[in-house]
Amino acid sequence: MQIVKARFRSRDEFEEHYQPELPHGGLFVPTTSALEAGSGVIIEITCEGLPNKVLVRGVVRSWRPALPRLRVRAGAVIAFDEEERTKRDFIFATLGGTLARKRKHTRIPVAVPVEYRMSGTARAIAADLTEISIGGALLRTPRKEETPPIGSELVLSLTPPGGAAPIEISGKVGYHAPLGGGAGLKFSFRDGGGARRLRELIRRLRVA
Repeated sequence: MQIVKARFRSRDEFEEHYQPELPHGGLFVPTTSALEAGSGVIIEITCEGLPNKVLVRGVVRSWRPALPRLRVRAGAVIAFDEEERTKRDFIFATLGGTLARKRKHTRIPVAVPVEYRMSGTARAIAADLTEISIGGALLRTPRKEETPPIGSELVLSLTPPGGAAPIEISGKVGYHAPLGGGAGLKFSFRDGGGARRLRELIRRLRVA
């Protein structure tokens, strides 16, 4: 999926580009690269006041070329996906000074089917990863009652793109995202090999 970079110098500039009329919000992103309406993209948002880059999935609504004589910039209107409402709210809360949360590693949006089992059990539960970084991930289950509780330790099993066999990653649930957004995981490694395998997995997901 194509990544489109959006850089803003302030909250005011971000809000000038924000598209509140879209169902789940969106942005006008200045870009000279022609984007096809209906195509899925990832917006990499950088703004003074945000502790990290925020990557948000969306769909291109329209793109326009530059009109220098009219001082019109080239750019695309991109609608946020409904599932990205937590990130949208995080951006506004952080820029508004009501929330400040810094992650060491930027998470990338993904759509990866996984299975997880609670530590000490054999039952595997199907789920999906919707975000991942070297430090953690966001896990979503089809049914709310299958969301692992905060503080629980679990093991993820997933097959990397192009891989022949699944790998396992240990983690602990640190929080529950609002509005049924899933469970936030912090990965734990018992040796350097686990971290290397995870970095290779993330590299493959970026190019998949």
